[in-house]
Amino acid sequence: MQPTNAIRPRDRDAILQALAAGVVPRAGLRHIQVGRAAEIGALVRDIDRIADGGSAIRFVIGEYGAGKTFFLNLIRLIALERKLVTIHADLAPDRRIHASGGQARGLYAEAVRNMATRTKPDGGALASVVERFVTDAVKEAEQSAVAVERVIDRKLAPLQDEVGGFDYAVVLKAYWRGSEAGDEGLKAAALRWIRGEFSTRTEARQALGVRTIVDDDGVYDALKLLAAFVRLAGYGGLFVVFDELVNLYKLQSAQARNQNFEQILRILNDVLQGNTRGLGFALGGTPEFLLDTRRGLYSYQALQSRLAENSFAKGGLVDLSGPVIRLQNLTPEDVLILLTNIRTVFAGSDAAKHLVPDEALGAFMSHCNQRIGEAYFRTPRTTIRAFVQLLAVLEQNPAADWRTLLGGVEVSADEAPDVVPPGADAAFAHDELVSFRL
Repeated sequence: MQPTNAIRPRDRDAILQALAAGVVPRAGLRHIQVGRAAEIGALVRDIDRIADGGSAIRFVIGEYGAGKTFFLNLIRLIALERKLVTIHADLAPDRRIHASGGQARGLYAEAVRNMATRTKPDGGALASVVERFVTDAVKEAEQSAVAVERVIDRKLAPLQDEVGGFDYAVVLKAYWRGSEAGDEGLKAAALRWIRGEFSTRTEARQALGVRTIVDDDGVYDALKLLAAFVRLAGYGGLFVVFDELVNLYKLQSAQARNQNFEQILRILNDVLQGNTRGLGFALGGTPEFLLDTRRGLYSYQALQSRLAENSFAKGGLVDLSGPVIRLQNLTPEDVLILLTNIRTVFAGSDAAKHLVPDEALGAFMSHCNQRIGEAYFRTPRTTIRAFVQLLAVLEQNPAADWRTLLGGVEVSADEAPDVVPPGADAAFAHDELVSFRL
């Protein structure tokens, strides 16, 4: 009989392929989640505040392979469940928060291309958001017997005071005209403008009749404008996820680093002072990116004073009220639950198809501890990949023995950790979603 909580083969394969490659799965995160309830709870409160018209910013700090990307993806999924719109992108040499050669506009364009909503969680949701706004405007115009363009102007009136806000109305009206006339080129041009894909004002003026574009100097203003627009379109707000901020730390030019840090300071000040509405940020980086006093955020005195850790949070005490979230190490219990979950994914949630017994999980942990040391708790990516590879070999070679593959590791009953009994995972799960460190 098929298990009631069976994993779909497509999700199973996607999860295992991603884990084997050392990257975060795009789907099925709930099947491998463990721990991190306090951090998730803090971000859920941020998301609720954003949906209520507030703002938030978090710096998610962890070592390479410590789980930043998984954590950020999980938070993004929770934001979608809270009816927020999310956008996300990784910083890279050609994508920064501030630049003068198109790199900042490139970051914005990439993030908006990845726009997601609850009904389109995999990205590419900008067209559906715009369509929802325009459809609501058409319905309102029919009910009140006024022109659609007048309704669009009235609905977008709150954006007039923002930089580029006037052109939003021009672009949305162009999209509506393109929809009415079946002009896909005009609709595409409108979406290109919102995504920041026009490189010159001349090109944008010829295509849409607008005078402004999203340029390197206006990325943060464009994000605030986009947040206001999605709220007018009926969503709770905008949640922005930028990962790999370590690329700012790697910039060779001190001037370029400081210009990016100035933009981060501007965002941080706006959020802390309550100058933005319905807009939140989650920024992922390494400890060096945060703490280095020569090239990191701490090299910028204004940021160091705002991001300094609570001096009373020592000796195992934590403070999750500040902007910085430091991802804590996995505990042995977390690793054990994680390995149990991966074993379950491999078996398609069918306990009868488990490739290794419970004792193998403890033996594998001891094997990792002997080979890697305690680092396998701090950055478990290598451990996860190794376990997936072990199960893959056992699956494809039924005659193989896991003890032989582990090099003859033997663990007595006293040394092996107790395996969590079936159904105990829920005790470790947060009401929403809980992450593990990948």
